[in-house]
Amino acid sequence: MTLQEAIAQIGSLDENAMETAKGRWNSIAKPLHSLGKMEDMIVRIAGITGNPSIDIRKKALVAMCADNGVVEEGVTQTGQEITALVANNFQAGISTVCVMCRECGVDVYPVDVGIVTDTTVRTDLKVAYGTKNMAKEPAMTREQAVQGIEAGIAMAVELKEKGYRMLATGEMGIGNTTTSSAVASVLLNQSVEAMTGRGAGLSSEGLERKISAIKKAIEINQPDPADSIDVLAKVGGLDIAGMAGVFLGGAALRIPVLMDGFISCVSALVAGSICPQAMDYMIASHVSKEPAARLILERLGKEAVLHADMCLGEGTGAIALVPFLDLGAKIYNTVSTFEDIHMDQYEELK
Repeated sequence: MTLQEAIAQIGSLDENAMETAKGRWNSIAKPLHSLGKMEDMIVRIAGITGNPSIDIRKKALVAMCADNGVVEEGVTQTGQEITALVANNFQAGISTVCVMCRECGVDVYPVDVGIVTDTTVRTDLKVAYGTKNMAKEPAMTREQAVQGIEAGIAMAVELKEKGYRMLATGEMGIGNTTTSSAVASVLLNQSVEAMTGRGAGLSSEGLERKISAIKKAIEINQPDPADSIDVLAKVGGLDIAGMAGVFLGGAALRIPVLMDGFISCVSALVAGSICPQAMDYMIASHVSKEPAARLILERLGKEAVLHADMCLGEGTGAIALVPFLDLGAKIYNTVSTFEDIHMDQYEELK
């Protein structure tokens, strides 16, 4: 499925399914709306899938892995070799998020969309061996950015065909908080300082280098804030592109997609800028510790459930939401109704 084909398939949420789901919640033997966002998210899933019968038992995490040329500017604490190392750990099932996924019944699919070397991770969707240094030239061509997005769409299609009912987004790419801050700064029209945090433990001096590199990249490349693909190509990364594609592919295929933290949220922002209707199909998990996270969620019209100061990435925040959603689905599908127990139903009071 191409990017344009995916956009053409993205429609509105199914309001009838959502109303039916709300009615089901209201019939369950408990005070009205007493499970708050748990109820809201299950209703949204009904609207996304077009089916008030909720089945999210088969879930997958798509972890997009790519390297970023901007690490040349000294914006990270570690080198690019860590991207390949963690990608291999994804494949071996021994990274942090893999442990969480096993506990939560989620399958992990790491994808190499742009690591500087080949690893044990699949490479059939690889676009390039890392991006260019955006502080000197565009990170990639527009064609590569679209190819990265279409890699994410391809994963959504593949996993839909395998029977998955919910997807989560994750990533690995040394330097990707730098690219994400650059994209967020341009798309949100905010200062680089406001959008940039310490990432994986930068010193104050390192943070200054990071801010300086982002400013230089924006000045040199002049990304167009009205064209998110242009922004992605000039100052973004292939991991961001891949996750944006998962969001767009999920929306086209009516599969709910869980947002992770800062980098995933930037990908959601890119996807939502390409096709605003795609935002309806995204579910926010947590508020990342990175400074731009709240602003991005506000722009996307999302309210996250978890406030835990997490900033690991990999999809860990998205997976942390999974038990919450599983509980909601179990209650929605199994708890007795007022009619079942012969009790008068609660009424909406003005």
